[in-house]
Amino acid sequence: MTNREFFEAVKTWDGMSDEMVTKATELIKALDNRNAQRKGVPTKTQLANIPLIKEIAGILTTEPMLASEIAEKISTEEVKYSTQKAGALAKQVENVQVVDVKVKGKGTQKGYFLAE
Repeated sequence: MTNREFFEAVKTWDGMSDEMVTKATELIKALDNRNAQRKGVPTKTQLANIPLIKEIAGILTTEPMLASEIAEKISTEEVKYSTQKAGALAKQVENVQVVDVKVKGKGTQKGYFLAE
């Protein structure tokens, strides 16, 4: 049970005093305020991914590109990026479209390209 669920249960429980209901309502508002503040601040990982997203945006064209190809292009000798990370970051690029691409011997994979 989360704190929010607990406070909601206290608010709706029959026989609770007005004081307890008021306190539960205040604590729910405090949770909402804390979550709103957290939402506006990017995490360390999100900040570290911004340059990669910009690099991927520069790589993508109007032709579909597989995540494995993107991973190869953004990887360096020091840092090798996985196909999964490249695909997740490619989805965050503005105006990106995702399509299914048939790859011989591998089946269907996702292709990322910039919308015109």
